[in-house]
Amino acid sequence: MSLSPTPESTKAPAEAKVPRGRPRSEHSHEAILDAVLSLLEAEGYGALTIEGVARHAGVGKQTIYRWWKCKAELVLEAYANHAASKLPVPDRGSLRGDLEAFLTAGFKRLTDISAPIMRGLMADAVHDEEFRAVLLSAFIAKRAEALKQIFERGMARGEVTAATDLDFACELIFGPMWYRLLLQNGRLDARFARQLTASVMAAVKGCPPTGEKDK
Repeated sequence: MSLSPTPESTKAPAEAKVPRGRPRSEHSHEAILDAVLSLLEAEGYGALTIEGVARHAGVGKQTIYRWWKCKAELVLEAYANHAASKLPVPDRGSLRGDLEAFLTAGFKRLTDISAPIMRGLMADAVHDEEFRAVLLSAFIAKRAEALKQIFERGMARGEVTAATDLDFACELIFGPMWYRLLLQNGRLDARFARQLTASVMAAVKGCPPTGEKDK
């Protein structure tokens, strides 16, 4: 008798059809991030707990710890994903228009919802070197890339000198923004967005900045 395997015997024993729709883990992932955003708006960063998120999302705590090592990383991903969807890169045809729109929208979100969250994340980053790297790569670097797109379009239109250091141009914006956000010694509003835009535009054109009168 031949011991050669028949075609039927060589088939994998588990040839079950792949179920339609997204894997259950992706559903859980989204449910967790949605729960984080809901609880942040209702209770704030300080009151948020892994236990509360798990209960709200209908998952176990170990499911959360499988993907995130701490509360800060969980909040960062939820907030970064939400910010990316709510704050698209504007394209209004001019550097001034794009910068003002980008900053005004970002400042409004910080003022209305996200300021306490970001201050909490920054505080954690100060004491946790590993999380600081995550914060830089997952959120700050992404917002810097969005700003660079705006400056690059301005450069293509001749509104930005070719010698401009775009990383430094982004720092000219982020520095005053974080200063006001963290120390809470000035408003993040449309007027500040206009002032910051005017100053940065003057810098990237190579001439001294001009102030703006109160409106």
